[in-house]
Amino acid sequence: MEHPGDPLRLGAVVLTGGTAARMGGADKAALQVDGVTLLERSLAATVGVAEVVVVGEQVPTSRSVRWTREEPPGGGPAAGLLAGLDRFATPPDLVVVLAVDMPRVNGGTVARLTWAVEADPEVDGAVLVDADGRRQTLAAVYRHAALTAARPADPADDHGLPVRRLLAALRLVEVPAVGDEARDVDTWESLRDLTQ
Repeated sequence: MEHPGDPLRLGAVVLTGGTAARMGGADKAALQVDGVTLLERSLAATVGVAEVVVVGEQVPTSRSVRWTREEPPGGGPAAGLLAGLDRFATPPDLVVVLAVDMPRVNGGTVARLTWAVEADPEVDGAVLVDADGRRQTLAAVYRHAALTAARPADPADDHGLPVRRLLAALRLVEVPAVGDEARDVDTWESLRDLTQ
């Protein structure tokens, strides 16, 4: 039973299963920045989270995580996120959602997003916003109940569902990125830029 003032339970879904089409199908989770894989960087950013679900191919990790895949595979990030929600042993109050290709997201990023949601009971989530004002919906914290309510009634509709449609009815607060934490790795050039 929850009491007013109790801290909200935090879970995380890390999405690693993208096609990386602009990188020739490379396994983004295994790419390294400063000698650390992108997956391990995501796990480090969620170090304060009790339960982490990774959506993608299972690989050895430095901490215990739960693994899952959307069915059928290749359904896109919204389908992956929804598959991740279903894998929690105990549904959390808040869900940290991270795409594995944002290696500058860190524990401070996750804390700021979490605080933004905790500070306003009227919002359904907080998303990182880059310097150009673009929302990074896969670097965010959402209320589990809001995501669950937004999912399609028919699970078959998860496949190919655009993230923006899944989130369309959610009330989201924007959290400005600090430094280059909103940068993602979509091309080999973007990876080189982060490692120089």
